Amino acid sequence: VDVPKVPDSRCDSDGPRRGSLCDRHCTAINNVQGDLGDLGCHLHRPRVPPAMSTPSCCQQHSEEVCESCVVKTTLTAENAVEANKLSNNYKFGFKKWKSHVTARPWEDRSEIVKELYSDLNVIRGSGGSTLTCGNVLYLLLFGWWLSFLYVLVAAVMFITVIGAPYGRLCWDLAGYFLWPFGKVIQKVEVPKSHQACEAGAGESSALLGGPTPRRWHPQCWAGTGYWHRASTVVWLCLGYPVLVLAHGLVCVIAWLLIVLIPVAKLSARATSRVLLLPPERVLIRRLRMTEVPLEGEVILCCYRAANPYYYKYAVDGINVFAVNLLPLVLLTLVLGYADSLNHLTGSAIKFTLALLSIMPLSYYIGMAIASISAQSNFAVGAVVNATFGSITELTFYITALIKGSREGNRCYAEVVKSALTGTLVGCVLFVPGLCMVIGGIRHQEQRFNSRSAGVSSALLFLSVGGVFAPTLFSKVYGKLVCGECHNITQNPLGHYLCHNCHFDLMDNNGTLYYSHVQPLVYTVSILLPAAYLIGLFFTLKTHTHIYDIHISDCHMPGHHHSAVVHWSRWRALVILLLSTLCMSACADLATEHISPILTNSTISQYFIGVTVLAMVPELPEIVNGIQFALQNNLSLSIEIGNCIAVQVCMLQIPILVLFTIFYPTNFTLVFSDLHVYASMFSVVLMNYIFMDGKCDYFQGTVLVMVYFILLAVYFFAPSPSGC
Repeated sequence: VDVPKVPDSRCDSDGPRRGSLCDRHCTAINNVQGDLGDLGCHLHRPRVPPAMSTPSCCQQHSEEVCESCVVKTTLTAENAVEANKLSNNYKFGFKKWKSHVTARPWEDRSEIVKELYSDLNVIRGSGGSTLTCGNVLYLLLFGWWLSFLYVLVAAVMFITVIGAPYGRLCWDLAGYFLWPFGKVIQKVEVPKSHQACEAGAGESSALLGGPTPRRWHPQCWAGTGYWHRASTVVWLCLGYPVLVLAHGLVCVIAWLLIVLIPVAKLSARATSRVLLLPPERVLIRRLRMTEVPLEGEVILCCYRAANPYYYKYAVDGINVFAVNLLPLVLLTLVLGYADSLNHLTGSAIKFTLALLSIMPLSYYIGMAIASISAQSNFAVGAVVNATFGSITELTFYITALIKGSREGNRCYAEVVKSALTGTLVGCVLFVPGLCMVIGGIRHQEQRFNSRSAGVSSALLFLSVGGVFAPTLFSKVYGKLVCGECHNITQNPLGHYLCHNCHFDLMDNNGTLYYSHVQPLVYTVSILLPAAYLIGLFFTLKTHTHIYDIHISDCHMPGHHHSAVVHWSRWRALVILLLSTLCMSACADLATEHISPILTNSTISQYFIGVTVLAMVPELPEIVNGIQFALQNNLSLSIEIGNCIAVQVCMLQIPILVLFTIFYPTNFTLVFSDLHVYASMFSVVLMNYIFMDGKCDYFQGTVLVMVYFILLAVYFFAPSPSGC
């Protein structure tokens, strides 16, 4: 997506600049880019009546537009669906989503993005030098062997004699595919007798060449007998299949490398169009030797093999990275359940594949939630976000606890506690810190809504205190038990060195735990979700002015387009359910094959849970936060981390406690001292950094460095008892 330009309005030190919304609306019209802009200056601007609007502004635009937008908006969007999605981003408890859920109008896109989706049939006025690193990489990876294969096919065609025309075509294409840059493949003009067949068939502009246009169908050449020629039959039997396989391999490799997607388009277009033309109708010429405009249709014209901006490429609204990782999910499921005895691969590889498969599934779940919420009313959106917002993490935690209960292994419960703490610490320190650093590189100082961040911080303080209350209670009243002690002074009254010490809650038949700690856990598990609901009611009902976000639903100049959603509600619901089902299967495989890693690895189980199991499912959220920070919208970047941390404490942990009531496991809401100290220190530091409502890359660096220090502590910490 394109990065929106921020209107030239700054918040000075004396407070927000006063001015009518009509003035700001007209400024937004002049600078409209279809996204949020700098929200730091809009958050505290008052809503003024239309009578205070500047006459000169409303003279430029109709009074009806100004009056309708003054009452409702401070921000603009392309359509009502996008406006609803942007509004949901600022609602507490809703998933923050950066990508568009509707198709953006073609004319509103930048030239860089337009180039990504264009077919390779456009001739530039000045192509420049074709000797680039990407083109050389194409030569080394594909060009030389693809050209050699064409030479071999040409030799076969010449040997058959009857296929000599195709032999000459393959000989010419061998030189073309060795270095296709700066060259053009044309189709010779069709005789007038066949123009009627081609009339009405428009140009296809699909992803990789698209469906074959009607003018290339066999019936269009029935008059000339092209598809009845003996040479064509020989070509389709001996030459064409080999080249299709070769170009298919090139397409797959280039597509997976992403930056080489132009090479995938080149191969797909050559397979579906060039190789199906009669040889006499294909003309290959160097661009510098060709007059402009060219005579005849341009089929292929490529200048660059690589384009670094293809990370923005999307297929039906799905980012290309998520598309490429989808086959990994299928491979993981097939390999995990078909090779249950580990004949083909070991547990380490299966665990890694299952963990990597969680990333695209998390993306699909997030996209589906955002799509459903943007096309539904508030109640439906709130239910969907509350139900599926934490489904990724809960699926893994519950499957791990079930496996640990079946095996009688307490290590799984400790790993789940480490993952919960790792998610909390990572979302409080690493996510906002990384966004501050990356956003601070582009923007010298970034501002955010300190009032909205204060609400999340208050809930975070409450949730952390509630989650660790049973732990602190057990430290006060529990009995310290040590596994092994040695007298290091040989004196009965001297000093003892003890190992594997812990607070025993099951002394006297578990009286302390069952009579005191467990009721406290159940009480906390009821109070935390209740506090979460109060926070929702506070931010979404009674104190919505804290966010002061008003999204435009009126027609702005340049935005007279109806919403074309990528995923309808039913399609998004089906994808959401299928992704959740696949997520459950991948989580089951991950927990199934994590046991050898926990038992044989020299790395602390604390570290594995805090890093890998905690942060990998949050990678799509981290990417969203970085994108918001690059757009100078740090408020949403911070809210992403805060909302996840609050949901961990106020929703995920109470759900796990509720699950243990119906399915007894080894999970108890008593954490180690390391988890308690790390979590509390992280929350205190985050609140100290966020007090003034502004930040820079230095403060972000502090948060990231503290996070890595805590990771080092977990790395060198001994394994928890029971592992």
